[in-house]
Amino acid sequence: MTSLHQPWLLPFLHFLIICFSSISVSHSSSFLNTKQPNKLPRLGIINRYDTSFTNSKGRSFSLSASSSSSSSSSDEDFKPYFYDQTLDHFNYNPESYTRFKQYFVINSKYWGGANSSAPILAYLGAEAALDGDIGAIGFLTDNAPRFKALQVYIEHRFYGKSNPLGSMNKSVTNEDIRGYFNSAQALADYAEILLHVREKLSAHNSPIIVAGGSYGGMLASWFRLKYPHVALGAFASSAPVLYFDDITPQNGYYSKVTEDFKEASENCYQTVRDSWSTIDEVASKPKGLTILSEKFRSCKHLNSSSDLKDYLDTMYASVAQYNAPPAYPVTQFCKGVDEAAANGSDVLDRIFAGIVALSGHGRCYTYDLDPYPSETLLGWSWQTCSEMVMPIGRGSNDTMFPAAPFDLKNFSESCKNAYGVLPRPHWITTYYGGADIKLILKKFGSNIIFSNGLRDPYSTGGVLENLSESLLAVYTKHGSHCLDILGASKDDPAWLVAQRKIEVEIIEGWIKSYYANLALIS
Repeated sequence: MTSLHQPWLLPFLHFLIICFSSISVSHSSSFLNTKQPNKLPRLGIINRYDTSFTNSKGRSFSLSASSSSSSSSSDEDFKPYFYDQTLDHFNYNPESYTRFKQYFVINSKYWGGANSSAPILAYLGAEAALDGDIGAIGFLTDNAPRFKALQVYIEHRFYGKSNPLGSMNKSVTNEDIRGYFNSAQALADYAEILLHVREKLSAHNSPIIVAGGSYGGMLASWFRLKYPHVALGAFASSAPVLYFDDITPQNGYYSKVTEDFKEASENCYQTVRDSWSTIDEVASKPKGLTILSEKFRSCKHLNSSSDLKDYLDTMYASVAQYNAPPAYPVTQFCKGVDEAAANGSDVLDRIFAGIVALSGHGRCYTYDLDPYPSETLLGWSWQTCSEMVMPIGRGSNDTMFPAAPFDLKNFSESCKNAYGVLPRPHWITTYYGGADIKLILKKFGSNIIFSNGLRDPYSTGGVLENLSESLLAVYTKHGSHCLDILGASKDDPAWLVAQRKIEVEIIEGWIKSYYANLALIS
C-alpha cells in the first residue's frame, strides 16, 4: 500500500445504483413478479438505475457518475465492431461451436501504432450494456494520450448487444443457453477478442493492460491470473474479490454503510436506527399505512410498511456506496435530518427531511423498487444464483439496519425455485482463489493493482494490503465505489488526484519494464 504522508514505497493511501435484487426469475409466466428472500447489493461502476426518490416535478437525486474527462475524444473516435464469438470455450460438443455476435469498441485516436509497440488499454465490461459505461470510464480516455495507447472496450456476454438470443429475458429462461452465462466464459471471450485485435493490427508486441471496476474489477484481476500471456497487468477498481466463501464477515458491507452514516452525523445514524421500529409501530395502527403514505408524501398509497423500509434500506446503502464528491450524498441526507431534528421534528419527519434534501421539494414521492426490472437486474440475478454468491447480511445489533442475516439454505431454495438449479457458493474461490490470498498469489501472481475507497461498503471485501512487490493495494480514506476509474475532473479533491497518479505511475513502470525486456529479446 502507498501513502500520501510517507515515502513512496512505504504503506500507503488509506467496491446498482445499489440495486437490491428483489426479483428472481421463474419458469412460469410470473417471471418478473416473484421475489427473492435475500436482498443482495448489486455491483456496478456507476449508479445506473434510478433508485432515488423521484418527486412529482420529475427531479430525482442522481448518483450517476459523470465524466469530465480531460481527453478530447469525440463520439466519432469510438468505432463499434462485432466479433463472431464462441458460445462455449471449454467443450467440443457440436453445440459448443455455436457463434454469437459480441460487441466491442475501439478508439485509436492516440495510439502510437504497432511499429512502436504502443500499448493497449482494455476495459472489461461487466453486468451492463457497454454503451452505458464508455462515457463514464475515464481511466482509458484520460490516460490514452500519456501512453499513446489504443483503447478497447469489450461488452460482457449476454448483456447489451452481446446476447446470444437477443434478449436477456429469453436467455435466462432458456435452460440450454444460460449455463454459458458465467465469468469463466466471459474471460475467455475477452482473451479471444484481444488476441484478435492484436493480430488484425499486427500489434503482436503491444502490451495489454486490462481494467475494470466492481464486478469488472474482479474480472480484470482474474484475467491477469488466468491469461498472463495476454495481459501484462490489471487495474482492478473496487473489486471485492474476498467477499466469497465467508472470507469476509457477512456484515462487513452494512457495517461500513453504518460507519459512513456515523461519521457524517451521530444524530443521523441514531435517527435511521430508530426509524425502523417507528415505521412498524405506525403501520400497525388503524389506518397506519395511510398515515405513513401521507407522512412520506407517497404518490401511491403504501401497501405495507416493507414497501417503505425496502426503499429506505436501498437508498442508505446506495448513498454510502456512491458517496462521492462533490455532492457527498450521505452528508447531504444527514444535513436534512439534522436540520429537522433541530426544529423539533419527530423521527419519521427527520427521515423525510433527508429524502427532500436529496431529491428536492415535490408534491409527492415515488417509492417503488424496480417495478420493471432491467436486463442488468435479470442477468445479475442469474449470476448471483449460479456462481457469484456473495454472503452479505447483518445481525441484530451490529448495524443501523434491522437484522437480515444471509441464509444460504433459503437463498439456495429461492434460486432452485427460480432456475431449477442450486448455486455453487464455493466455486469462485475454487476456480480463482481467495482464501490465504497473500500466501497463494505471492507464489504466482503479479502486476495487479487492487484499488479501493474506504467509504465504499464493498471495500470490506477488497484487497487492502500489498501482497507482493507487484500485487499492490492503493486506497484512499474518503474514496467511494469505483471513483478512481471514472473520468477526472478539475474539481477532484487532492487525495483522488494523488490516488490516480500513483496508479498510473505503477502501470507506467510495468510498461517500461516490458519494453526493456522486449529490447533484450530483440
